[in-house]
Amino acid sequence: MEKKLNQEPNNIVKIVLFGPESTGKTTLSRDLARHYNTVWVPEYARTYLQEKWDNERKICEKEDIIPIAIGQMNLENKLTKKANTVLICDTDLLETKVYSQEFYDGFVDKRLDEAARKNQYDLYFLTYIDTPWVADDLRDRPQQRLEMFTAFEKALKEHDRPYIVLKGTKTQRLQKAVKAIDRLLSGFNFANPLT
Repeated sequence: MEKKLNQEPNNIVKIVLFGPESTGKTTLSRDLARHYNTVWVPEYARTYLQEKWDNERKICEKEDIIPIAIGQMNLENKLTKKANTVLICDTDLLETKVYSQEFYDGFVDKRLDEAARKNQYDLYFLTYIDTPWVADDLRDRPQQRLEMFTAFEKALKEHDRPYIVLKGTKTQRLQKAVKAIDRLLSGFNFANPLT
């Protein structure tokens, strides 16, 4: 089972859109993939949980976390093979870990924790909460957006992940993200910017 949570080896730049619900991650993922003429990895949890909601009228439960994580990594590994020099990920296992901690009183399955620590990405874009909340069947906690943003930023710091906070309009976010990815593609190292 642990192998199903691991990234397959690759030689491409991997970018993660990271942050609370309804902060523009999916829109920006699509826009970045279009800009770089590559593919993007959707958030598997949305499809999984929407189907569960439609069929059972149930929300996410603890036992859903590992199947969601496996589905996410399966999708990422599959789409990595179709990407050119950049892969845009609408989420990753670290985000799944944060949701598990926040929704289940600190609970994180050991397999998820290990994979979230082990899997590597070149840069995270942490999306700020200055976008309008858009309700749907799955989203909740509209009053706790700042609390969730803080939890996501804390996770990036604790896991020593290179990240940039994105704020502003869709255009401003896209421009800032493209500039950062272009710097990465030219050899700039965000984890150690002096090199």
